[in-house]
Amino acid sequence: MTSSTPGPGRPKDPAKHLAILEAAKALFLRHGYEGSSMEAIAREAGVSKLTVYSHFSDKDTLFLEAVKAKCEEQLPQLFRDTYQGEPIETCLLVIGRAFHSLINSEESLALHRLMFTLARPNPRLVQLFYAASALRVLGELERLLRQADQAGQLRVANPRSAAEHFCALLKGGHHFRLLIGCAEAQSAAEAEHHVQEVVELFVRAYRI
Repeated sequence: MTSSTPGPGRPKDPAKHLAILEAAKALFLRHGYEGSSMEAIAREAGVSKLTVYSHFSDKDTLFLEAVKAKCEEQLPQLFRDTYQGEPIETCLLVIGRAFHSLINSEESLALHRLMFTLARPNPRLVQLFYAASALRVLGELERLLRQADQAGQLRVANPRSAAEHFCALLKGGHHFRLLIGCAEAQSAAEAEHHVQEVVELFVRAYRI
């Protein structure tokens, strides 16, 4: 899990760090970014306001670290240091299932809806949110696809473009319908069928 850089003094308590992150995620979703103060997050986490600031320098940092932590928690296979040489279909299925589950979760949908409301009043925060979430995922997926190309499993001339195609295919039309409240969550069988179909299509397009 990603953490902010510790400052001078005593080592930071990992349990308190996690409690603050979890409290921040809960309150940001419940009350929005503007409606969630550092004091309220401290109360929710059961720590002092000073402790919150000792772990995270300001609310923007706390918000972004919570987003990063969620991505890494849901997509551990994508944030590995190296490609292990497994069949690329296996890698993409595992990552695809995790990514599909993450983006369609109530927590993720609520965060994206929150970003829509902040696009005009706080564009800087929205840009930081994008950098901490979607852009990081694309960067890691680009790295994986480049390594798969070098290993001879796929032929990927433009890994960044291919990464964007893969994520767009996984989202599909259903993700947008969920965002605007025009659909119900897919069943486990429907989600699995969608991910398998996307991986098969993607690998066929980039197979050597």
